[in-house]
Amino acid sequence: MGFTEKQEALVKESWEVLKQNIPELSLRFFTIDSEEIPQNNPKLKAHAVKVFKMTCESAIQLREKGEVVVADTTLKYLGSVHLKNGVIDPHFEVVKEALLRTIKEGMGEEKWSDEMKSAWGEAYDQLAAAIKAEMKEEEVAV
Repeated sequence: MGFTEKQEALVKESWEVLKQNIPELSLRFFTIDSEEIPQNNPKLKAHAVKVFKMTCESAIQLREKGEVVVADTTLKYLGSVHLKNGVIDPHFEVVKEALLRTIKEGMGEEKWSDEMKSAWGEAYDQLAAAIKAEMKEEEVAV
């Protein structure tokens, strides 16, 4: 069936809401089961924002093109950085859970829905698949 117009709208509309509180949400993103918030860590904040933005862009691409298309240079960079940092498949699942939890908290119970969770989840899964595929290519090249 593909990514629907409604799924794309859910991701885009919720991202517009979330962007207004990105400093706090980007910190919450990295505090999965901890009350310790990594204050003033610009790298973590930047990473969280990138995950949100790229997942939102993935949703738009899924709707328009039926697939996630990341520029070759960006994909090569993401693949090599994730590989260099020892990222493995289970890490992508942890980040997905953190992303969905953060969106749920940011949107609030009244606006959060299974449809919103599914839309963000699918967009993230497609983006993660592209990064993982590039990581495998990088491994072979080494």
